[in-house]
Amino acid sequence: MIRKEINKISEVGKALISVEGNPGVALNHVVELINANDNRSISFAKAINISEDNTTFQVFSGTQGLTTRTRIRMHEVPLTVGFSENMLGRSFDGIGNVADDGPEVIYKKQLSTRLDTLNPTVRLVPKQPMWTGVPMIDVFNTLVKSQKIPIFAGPTEPYNKLLSQIAKGAQADVIIFAGIGLKFDEYQYFKDELSSSGNMDKTIMFTHLAGESQIKGLMLPDVALSVAREFADQGKDVLVLLTDMTNWSNILRNVANYQDMIPSLQGYPGSLYSELAKRYEVAADVEGAGSITIIGATTLESLEDPVPDNTGYITEGQFFLEGGKLKLARSLSRLKQQVNGKTRSDHRPIMTVMASLLADAEKAHEAAEVGAANDAFSQKLLRYRADFISNIEEPFGDPIDLNDALDMCWDVLRKHFEPTETGLSQKLIDEYWNK
Repeated sequence: MIRKEINKISEVGKALISVEGNPGVALNHVVELINANDNRSISFAKAINISEDNTTFQVFSGTQGLTTRTRIRMHEVPLTVGFSENMLGRSFDGIGNVADDGPEVIYKKQLSTRLDTLNPTVRLVPKQPMWTGVPMIDVFNTLVKSQKIPIFAGPTEPYNKLLSQIAKGAQADVIIFAGIGLKFDEYQYFKDELSSSGNMDKTIMFTHLAGESQIKGLMLPDVALSVAREFADQGKDVLVLLTDMTNWSNILRNVANYQDMIPSLQGYPGSLYSELAKRYEVAADVEGAGSITIIGATTLESLEDPVPDNTGYITEGQFFLEGGKLKLARSLSRLKQQVNGKTRSDHRPIMTVMASLLADAEKAHEAAEVGAANDAFSQKLLRYRADFISNIEEPFGDPIDLNDALDMCWDVLRKHFEPTETGLSQKLIDEYWNK
């Protein structure tokens, strides 16, 4: 993969370096910058302008520490990542190097990390569920294979714990965890949880720890998604868990500032939407192959922040984590109707009825705060609301399959209401009320 090295940098600027002539690259070729004294890798750069006299490279992490003696190492284009089924159960860094204490991996092939746009004619209409073992997802906002959906959460919410919970119960052939800017204890938590669940042998972890090179964090989603695409090409159903896409976007912003790009809102580059979309659009169910489903944790202070705002236009709904609970009123899977009409006969009705009762319960809760809602039915609604939040919206615990989750919903209804108060059909009442 490494072709040659050159040492003839003619100019070093704030974010750009120049080389006389053309050293043998094309636009967007990626090169590695090597310290001339100790052969240490310093950064990566991309060819952005080529003429007969001069080639200009954009340095990903700024030019501090670079000199005209810095060597340029030529790579195949784009950068590649090794692939092998032996990667399952292992941990790697943001550019695909082994990052655990295991042996080196013997790769079968090298994969492009360019993430070329998939031909839309080979995409299938999403129509198969991706069960997670989390009732609030499986019953109320069913995840669909090839869906792309974020978890919106405040910075202090347990969004990484939720991703771990999903990974433990997900019925996927391969799970790829991609963590950007993780603390070491977060990385270790994921590894321990997946190991205890028995899912580690079908999981690959790509991790960028806080304090590590920003370029590794920037490249990590592309590396992880390239590996995911290869497994999908082999017919596997792959679930990719990205966290935290706000961390990744912040690195993107830093790199754009190094490169003197004109900033947009809150300093993010104007290309933020297209950069996020490029990664999320890898999600697909491909004719004659497998599927890639993407869940990306996105931390926020406000939904109007640039990262969640752009993400909402790209993805197909959202899971909203608030107070440690998956909130029904703020969550939405826009593809759930593709699959939840083909499950148990009570799935759609009980989803609809419980959501309607919760909406009524929220109104009763608001009335109770000003001393109203004292009638008997309002009191039932308030007790139902407390039960729903404590048990149904609670995402953590042992994974629960769909039928057991639906039975749990019936238990909650029976606990607080009479059959005639639910609005469910008599046929469903006869079949499930006393089950």
